[in-house]
Amino acid sequence: MISSASGSRALFDIGDAERAAFRALPRHVWDFIDGGSGSESTLRANRTALDQVCLTPRALTGVTHGDCAGELLGSPVSMPVAVAPMAYQRLVHPDGELALARAARSAGVVFIASMLSSRTIEAIAGVGAETWFQLYWLRDRDRTEELIKRAEASGCRALVLTVDVPRMGRRLRDMRNAFTLPNTVTAANLPESPAAGPGSTAHREQPGGSAVMVHTAEALDPALSWADLEWIRDRTGLPLVLKGIMDPADASRAVDAGVDAMVVSNHGGRQLDGALPSVTALSSVVREVSGRCPVLVDSGIRSGTDVLKALALGASGVLVGRPALWGLAAGGRDGASEVLHLLHTELEQAMTLAGCADLSSAGRLTTTVPAGVLAARTGTTP
Repeated sequence: MISSASGSRALFDIGDAERAAFRALPRHVWDFIDGGSGSESTLRANRTALDQVCLTPRALTGVTHGDCAGELLGSPVSMPVAVAPMAYQRLVHPDGELALARAARSAGVVFIASMLSSRTIEAIAGVGAETWFQLYWLRDRDRTEELIKRAEASGCRALVLTVDVPRMGRRLRDMRNAFTLPNTVTAANLPESPAAGPGSTAHREQPGGSAVMVHTAEALDPALSWADLEWIRDRTGLPLVLKGIMDPADASRAVDAGVDAMVVSNHGGRQLDGALPSVTALSSVVREVSGRCPVLVDSGIRSGTDVLKALALGASGVLVGRPALWGLAAGGRDGASEVLHLLHTELEQAMTLAGCADLSSAGRLTTTVPAGVLAARTGTTP
């Protein structure tokens, strides 16, 4: 049950969690997690594109139960879902990443810990979830290598390099709110954060701007290139996932460079405003990769039916971001667990109704989309 001022309420869809989180959070925190960049056109387009993907169910299949279980990068999962990397989760609940990682462990899905987590990677991995570590390209190469080694030593099963943030997008809600981190929340994995505390850039108000944006600009190197990808590949034996691939040419080059998976992502509409919706880019990337590595997708996933749509369009799985954070904000670990349980229930129901016994048959469903909305992949109806 999601908690509210009037008591506990049943969660019937992800929208219930969204509304509960909105009630629970201060407005400036809500804007920080909910907002996109610029006019937020890509933020809206992500949902529009998903809503316009139609599935063609199969009949007379004899399917009585859709089996959602599968694997991601060789690890068994209850459904092809990972909790997306999201920064500073203690903003929305005191337990932050530890609560959400526990929810992921209970749900049997992957938890991707952000480099900008408000708990250390050691503490997060210690929860026992299947944990991947998300990495930004830092100006300090030694610190980058140190974080890679810490992730390995903590038992993380993969590195997720985010490649679409040479700098943060202009997130106007945060700028108008002059958003700063409270003194109790730090980027716990960055060496200066625990000691600097309220003295760090992210805690100092920037008139007319976002302190988090300034802090990120100081820490991240915008000049990330293919040569740097090779530098990372040479320093770890962990599977390497690239997050933020949208162009088929980049996808092909990434496979040639030896990446183990990629995530088609426009960063949930928080980076380039006007970018293609992630699900619109998915088919051409899947076609280009042609089975050489798993392709996941994020941005706008709000239901189990959305997960099924992504699978039908060729994805191996999805990353779920804001919905998990809404559950955390509304009810801590229990709230996040309820969101993930609901996604599983919805996916199983959608697979059954579509005549899909398992994930393999889900990937063979036919999709239909309005002309111009989504590039058709092999087997789809334009």
